[in-house]
Amino acid sequence: MAKWLRAYGDREGDGMVQMTFTLAILPGDRAREAAKRFAEAHGLKDPLVTTMEQCSQQHTYFVAYGHSAHQIDVDTIDIAELAAKPLSREQIEAMGKELGRKIVVVGACTGSDAHTVGIDAILNYKGFAGEKGLESYKCFDAHNLGAQVENVELAERAKALGADAILVSQVITQRNCHKENAAALIDLLKKQGVRDKFLLLLGGPRIDNKLALELGYEGGFGPGTKPSMVAAFVAEEVIRRARGKQVDPRR
Repeated sequence: MAKWLRAYGDREGDGMVQMTFTLAILPGDRAREAAKRFAEAHGLKDPLVTTMEQCSQQHTYFVAYGHSAHQIDVDTIDIAELAAKPLSREQIEAMGKELGRKIVVVGACTGSDAHTVGIDAILNYKGFAGEKGLESYKCFDAHNLGAQVENVELAERAKALGADAILVSQVITQRNCHKENAAALIDLLKKQGVRDKFLLLLGGPRIDNKLALELGYEGGFGPGTKPSMVAAFVAEEVIRRARGKQVDPRR
């Protein structure tokens, strides 16, 4: 049986949605009517223009509110969800104690990409969204190599440090360079015969778990990812792998 979802405005399933957009016209009655017709052209019925503010010498910013007839069948959605449970800092630290050593993580923004905001948010002590990064955890030994790190350099540092996990951040996406560069690291590690030694994670504004898996990574993290989400995923997977390598003494 289909499970349909419609937008929620004043009551469940009323289909009310809000649109924001900018048009090259100055505020006024003509501009308001233009915004209304623009919203109607996008499928809103009886739209109300609630905001009309000039944002440049030639442009106006609008907010329109109206009824949308569209609905989504949730049961038809098939995505590769990230198999990571939310864990508290205490739970993550406890998992690290079970391992008996620190979990070594190496991260970088690779290729020509010079944007470190993503990798900094996850690894650096200051963290993101009220959460401290992996550097603040006692169970992690986190190494942030920064920006514009070539895949060869990242691989060599990971091997030298005995890394458990490699975190790759890709922000620049012109001509799908983020895909090419991320896939190139996987190919490099395979050629060196060390691919299976590392847990590989990919992050960035146009990254999701499905894309990361397709490129050969164990997990993908998109916009809004908090340090605890990455910490939990890494800790759980490293512990799982460590348990798998333990030899049963009864054999």
